[in-house]
Amino acid sequence: MKQIVIVLKSFFLCMILSCQLKAQSLPVGTPVLADYYRQKQLLGELDSTISFTIRPLFPSASFGLQDVFDPDTSLEKSSGLRFKGRYQSSDGQLALQLLPVSWQQQYNDVSPYGWNDGAMIPSRGYQTILSGGFFAKLGPLSIQLQPEYVFAQNQDYEVLDIYGGTPDLPVRFGNGVYSKATWGQSSIRLNFGAMSLGLSNENLWWGPGRQNSLLMSNNSQGFKHLTLNTIRPLRTPVGSLELQVLAGKLEGSDYNSLNDDPKYSDWRYLSAFAISYQPKWVPGLFLGLNRVFQAYRKDIKKIGDYIPLFTPFQKVNRNVFEEPFGRDQLTSVFARWIFTKAHAEVYVEYGANDNAYNTRDFIGSPEHSRAYIFGLSKLTGLPHREGEYIRLNAEITQMSQSIDRLVRNSGSWYEHSQVLQGYTHKGEVLGAGIGPGGNLQTLDLSWVKGIKSVGIQFDRYVHDDDYYYAVINDVDGMSRKWVDLTITGHGTWNYKNFLFNTRLKLINSLNYQWRYGNFDPNSYYIPENHVFNFHGELGLTYRF
Repeated sequence: MKQIVIVLKSFFLCMILSCQLKAQSLPVGTPVLADYYRQKQLLGELDSTISFTIRPLFPSASFGLQDVFDPDTSLEKSSGLRFKGRYQSSDGQLALQLLPVSWQQQYNDVSPYGWNDGAMIPSRGYQTILSGGFFAKLGPLSIQLQPEYVFAQNQDYEVLDIYGGTPDLPVRFGNGVYSKATWGQSSIRLNFGAMSLGLSNENLWWGPGRQNSLLMSNNSQGFKHLTLNTIRPLRTPVGSLELQVLAGKLEGSDYNSLNDDPKYSDWRYLSAFAISYQPKWVPGLFLGLNRVFQAYRKDIKKIGDYIPLFTPFQKVNRNVFEEPFGRDQLTSVFARWIFTKAHAEVYVEYGANDNAYNTRDFIGSPEHSRAYIFGLSKLTGLPHREGEYIRLNAEITQMSQSIDRLVRNSGSWYEHSQVLQGYTHKGEVLGAGIGPGGNLQTLDLSWVKGIKSVGIQFDRYVHDDDYYYAVINDVDGMSRKWVDLTITGHGTWNYKNFLFNTRLKLINSLNYQWRYGNFDPNSYYIPENHVFNFHGELGLTYRF
C-alpha cells in the first residue's frame, strides 16, 4: 500500500512539474513579441501546426518555451539581475512569475487616430496605458492578474457626429480628461492537457489578419467572458484542431444617447466560437470558421438562447426572415497557408453580416453583405548577413458594401436594427478597427533581425464608404470621399531586460470629415479641404 501511495504521489508531482506555466498566455498586442513569434514560424523555427488564428497564444504549451517573454533567451543571457522574477517551490507544486511592466504612450495632434490599441480610446492629445502583474500556477489551476490603467487628455477637436447615437461609437469619450483602470489581460483557468476552462478579461484575436480581423481583435478593451479553449493543438488522425467557445458580457460606452432608454442601456450577451483545422495531408494549411451572436440580456430566456451556435446559417432552414428576437450574428471563414521553405504566408478571411435566405440566394449574390481581408507576408534573407531579413507584408481590408447595395442594401458591418449598439464594447468595434464601411490598403517593408526591426509602412484608409454613398455621394462628378494617406516609420529593439517600440505616423486627410453642413453639398463644402495630422507611439517594456 505504501508503494502505491509513493507511485501516485510521483505521478501527480510529475504531472504538476510537466505543466509548469503551460497556461501562461502572450496577450494579444504584446509590444514587440506579438509579431516576433509569427516571424519565427515563417522561418521554420517554431511548430508549423500552430495556426496563429485563435489568440492569445500560449507559447509555453504550444512551443515548449520556458519563458513566454524571453523567446530567444537573450534576457536569460544578458540580464544582470540575480532575481529572475520566477519562483518555484521545492516540491514543484507552486510556480510564480512576475509579468512584464509595460508603459505605452500615444499622441494625436489634430484628431484621434489608430486602432488595435486595447483599452486606449479614440482621443486627441496625449494618452498612456500602464500594465503589469503576476502569473501563478498550482497544479491545473492558473491565475493571471494583469490589470491596465489608461489616462488620456481627451482634448476637443473638430468633429461631425455622423452616427447620431447608433451604433455605440462615440466620437469623444466625455468632455474632459479620461482615466480608467480595467482588469486588462487577467484570467483564472483550470487546465487539463490541451484544454483550458476559465473566466477571462483578455483581448482576443480571431482570424489570420495582421492589420485587422473581421470578428475579434484588440481594437476595444477586453470583455468579461467564460471560455473553453485549446492552449495547444489537439492532435487527431486527420490533422490538428484549435478551438475556442465563449460566453461573454458586452457593455455600452456611457457616452451614447441610447443610454436614456432602459432597454438599450442593458448589457448584451455574446455567444461565439472559433475553430481552426490543419489537414494532415497539406502541411502549413489552416482552414477555419468564426461565428458570433449577441442579444440584449433581457431577451435571453431559454437555455437554447444561451447556446445558439448551431443555429442554421440559411434563413430558409428557420422558416423566418428575421431572428426570433433582438439578436444579431456575424460569420466568417478563413484560410492561412504558410510556406516555411519560402519564409512566406498568404491568408484570407471572408465574412457575412446578413446570411443568405438559401443556397440559390447565395449563388446569385455571394457578395451581398460581405467583407474580406486578404494578405501576404514574405521574409527574404540578406546576403552575407546571417539572421537578417527584409520583411514584406501587404494587406487589404474591405468593409464597405459591394455594388450589390444598389439592388439590395445589406447595411454596414457591425450595425444592426435589433441590437442598436452594434457589435461594440465600451464604445469601440470588437472587429476591424477601421469601423463600419471602412477600407484599408497597407504595405509594410521592414528590416528584421531577431526581435529588432526597423521599417516603413504606407496606408490608404477610406472612412465609412457606406455612409458616403448613402448620404453624401459625389458632387459635380468629383469624389468627395474622406481618404487618409499615411506614411509610418516604426521600430522595435531589445536591450537586456528592456523592449522598446515606436511608431511615427504622418497623416494627410483628404476631404477631412467631408465638411458638409446639414449634408447639403452646396452649403458648407470647403474645396480641397485637407488636414495634416501626426500620430506617435512610444513604448517601454521591462521583463523580469
